[in-house]
Amino acid sequence: MAEMDKRRRALTIPNLLSAFRILLVPVMAALYCGAGNYPLTAGVLLLSGATDVADGYIARRFHMVSDLGKVLDPVADKLTQAAALGCLLTRFEAMWWVLGVLVCKETVMAVLGVLVIRHTGQVHSAAWHGKLAACVLYGVILIHVVWYQIPAEISALLAAAGAAAILLSLTLYTLSHVRRLLGKSQSQED
Repeated sequence: MAEMDKRRRALTIPNLLSAFRILLVPVMAALYCGAGNYPLTAGVLLLSGATDVADGYIARRFHMVSDLGKVLDPVADKLTQAAALGCLLTRFEAMWWVLGVLVCKETVMAVLGVLVIRHTGQVHSAAWHGKLAACVLYGVILIHVVWYQIPAEISALLAAAGAAAILLSLTLYTLSHVRRLLGKSQSQED
């Protein structure tokens, strides 16, 4: 019973860090699109990344993992990623591919995630491939933010790498969710 109460807690340091990352999204967009301050934009992205790492570490290390955190953390990630890609679209055409693949992946993951929660009653944490895709994507974003005159060929190559990482993660998450759904359905039939 105590474990269930811990997972349902909302006001934890990791959740506050995730909420802080969400608040950084409009700051990042204003710095990039409004002020054209690319170095400061990169700083805000790095701060967002550091608080992302910190919230995960604190949640696991100090047993502050919560169901809200399992949802809030990826929401903060996706909002940051989508906003950053949207900002980059003002200068780099290749970002359309990455943003499109990201939106497709997140739509599929949202549907499958809701189905898994409804069928199993569990909220699952991010897997290694999701973290890998996020790292690759943040690398692509940061390179584009700080390299003002990146050649179109390199931009397209980096965009392809980001899209490939997202597609790999989508494939592996889909397989995992389908297994969970089939496993729960099979155990209900027994």
